[in-house]
Amino acid sequence: MRSLWAMFLILFCFAQKSKAQEIYSGRYKAVFATAPKKVPTSKTPDGPLAGNGDIGLTLGGSPDKLLFYLGKNDFWRAYPVYPGGGIALPGWLEVHISALKGANYYAEQIQDRALIAGKFTKDDLTVILNSWVSATTNTVIAEFTANKAFTMNLALNATEGNTSVNTKGINGDVIWVTRSFENTPLLEWPSYVAIALKVLGGKVEKDGTLNMKANQKLTLSVTMYTNYDKNDWKEKTIQEAQSTTQNSIAAIKKEHEGWWKDFWSRSNVQIGDSLIEKYYYASQYLFGSTSRGNKFAPGIWGPFITRDSSSWGGDYHLNYNYQAPYWAAYSSNYIDQTANFDQPLLDYMEKGKQHAQELLHIKGIYYPVGIGPKGLVTTRWPLTPDEMEKRYATKENTIDGGYKFLGQKINAVFSVGNMLMRFYSTYDTAYAQKVYPYMLECADFWEDYLKFENGRYVIYMDHYGEVMPNLKNKGKWRDQLGDFNSTLSVGLVKMLFKGIIDVSSFLKVDPERVDKWQHIVKHISDFTVGEVDGKLSLKEVEKSPSVRHSRISGLARVSIHGLILPGGVCGPKTDSAFNQILLSDVSRWKERMKAPGEWANTLGNGIETCFPAAVRVGYDSDEIIKQLKDRIALQSLPNLWITADGGGTETLAAVPLTINEMMMQSYEQVIRIFPNWNKAKDASFEQLRAYGAFLVSSRLKNGKIEYVKLVSEAGRPCSIDNPWLGKKVQLIRNGQKVEVLAGKTFTFDTKRGEQLELTII
Repeated sequence: MRSLWAMFLILFCFAQKSKAQEIYSGRYKAVFATAPKKVPTSKTPDGPLAGNGDIGLTLGGSPDKLLFYLGKNDFWRAYPVYPGGGIALPGWLEVHISALKGANYYAEQIQDRALIAGKFTKDDLTVILNSWVSATTNTVIAEFTANKAFTMNLALNATEGNTSVNTKGINGDVIWVTRSFENTPLLEWPSYVAIALKVLGGKVEKDGTLNMKANQKLTLSVTMYTNYDKNDWKEKTIQEAQSTTQNSIAAIKKEHEGWWKDFWSRSNVQIGDSLIEKYYYASQYLFGSTSRGNKFAPGIWGPFITRDSSSWGGDYHLNYNYQAPYWAAYSSNYIDQTANFDQPLLDYMEKGKQHAQELLHIKGIYYPVGIGPKGLVTTRWPLTPDEMEKRYATKENTIDGGYKFLGQKINAVFSVGNMLMRFYSTYDTAYAQKVYPYMLECADFWEDYLKFENGRYVIYMDHYGEVMPNLKNKGKWRDQLGDFNSTLSVGLVKMLFKGIIDVSSFLKVDPERVDKWQHIVKHISDFTVGEVDGKLSLKEVEKSPSVRHSRISGLARVSIHGLILPGGVCGPKTDSAFNQILLSDVSRWKERMKAPGEWANTLGNGIETCFPAAVRVGYDSDEIIKQLKDRIALQSLPNLWITADGGGTETLAAVPLTINEMMMQSYEQVIRIFPNWNKAKDASFEQLRAYGAFLVSSRLKNGKIEYVKLVSEAGRPCSIDNPWLGKKVQLIRNGQKVEVLAGKTFTFDTKRGEQLELTII
């Protein structure tokens, strides 16, 4: 009887485990019932996606002509003028199966395993596809099986045109192609890429034909390297392809699955809302596929490039597009995924100094709106007056020395926000030393550029929006120059000086400069407000020649950049009275809607900015989630990428950051548990990362917070708002009850690696 009972328990547990796995895979899956419609595209593709933060795989085409587009974050045409420069498409693999013409299309983007699975059926023929990008090597795998014999035709292509040089060949059983940008005038550096294909489990004829048997497994292994991976990029690509075996593929698949298992273990959030959780984890998957810390940073479209002519060159746009994709990664505990962020900014410093000296005659660094890797500028005006007139309705192509600053001085300082997020999240000395010189150059610039008038620091001629000639304004734009004290500028400059005081103190450097920095923080201009219908409301600028920007329009995306994200200088904890003005502004977003999904006006840009900001200022969390669902329904793709008209990768931060901010906040170095969440709804989170280098976990059930657990990575003091306001709290260190805490907010010392828990008494 005992053995039967034991067997029953085993079977019951197995059934429960299977059920859990089914739910798990459901949360981590996107389903495609039809072939992609936006592949290729100049923006975000709508097909199944897989990537390793360097190589991106986009599945396009139809069952009879599957197209595997191969993007790579480090393959650029280093031409300084847009259009023409920017990230480029290395190439693609074509798989032709004529017997599947008109077949049913079904595919899945299985995110917990980072796998693209396909099933294509025509009459009694069914072809199964499993494809993935190795998380740890430069390898893309596509495996095919079928229930009947059929014929396949393969073609490996390197993209041609745009002045590239292309070669191709066959070495034994390896087919290879190359693409390079080498001798074009004005290229700032050369780029080379090689792609090699090896077929395992079948023989490819000279014309690319391959005859498949029923139930035969065919594996296509694609290897890809650039000259930034290896000096011998071509030889390495071919040699590695030649050495590929089924055993070596099995080994890298095991590593691949291990990498993603670790990725998913970094943090976890459960809120009891299947739709939001689905997009939460899809966004994390897409960011994990897009960015890898030891590789080139992703541009606007990440490595999911399906044609050369990507919008804005797929570059690093510095007035928010480049910074925003990383914003959720800090609190989600994906710090290593953010390690590539700083290098392009550091590489441009010498040019930035030249711009500041030659164009503004001041110290520090001054950056144009768009850059690329390795000190590349991507946003010079066209090189000839005629081309300038064609694109911008004026022949004047020497504006600001021929570079697109677009009236904004904030492009360099904007990125300090990300640097501070990582610094406060880790208190990593090596990282602080790495980015401090950049922050110091920004401080030099703004010390020189600020004017001290009537007891306050003011900012002239730094514009709230981009100001430039274009076809719409018929090349007449200078009458829009003249913004004074833009909220964007004032907020980011205040962020800079507050932050550099903290970093310099942490590193114990430049103490003689701190008094000046503190004076700036204390005396920088207040944010401008006006009155609308008897209520105070935020103004975008204190003064502007622009009628649009002179209005009292309330809190919006660009102001949020200065105040909240990445600015971090406003919130209920910082200034509760001013926060009430911002909260009132957010409440009016709903009044301005004409249709569902238009809340906060984020269809063009800003979903990753406005929704988390609404959480931060304390707007109703249930209403935010409702509006977020409407926004997702209005504009997102089958691969669960939420789209915006003006950008791509930045939207990947939207859902994770919004939910993380509801679960936990730590700006101003004070941790708050479930700070903006409906306490009647069960929720939990594990290992969200807080400022102070703490990993925090908690659970809310039946209206009560059950516990708060913390791991101290840096041994810093911990300040936390009492999760059980008015109650005494037991502090447990490494399993031992040590202290009773009381009050609204309490602070206690920690040790590096210490595990702490708070429970209500």
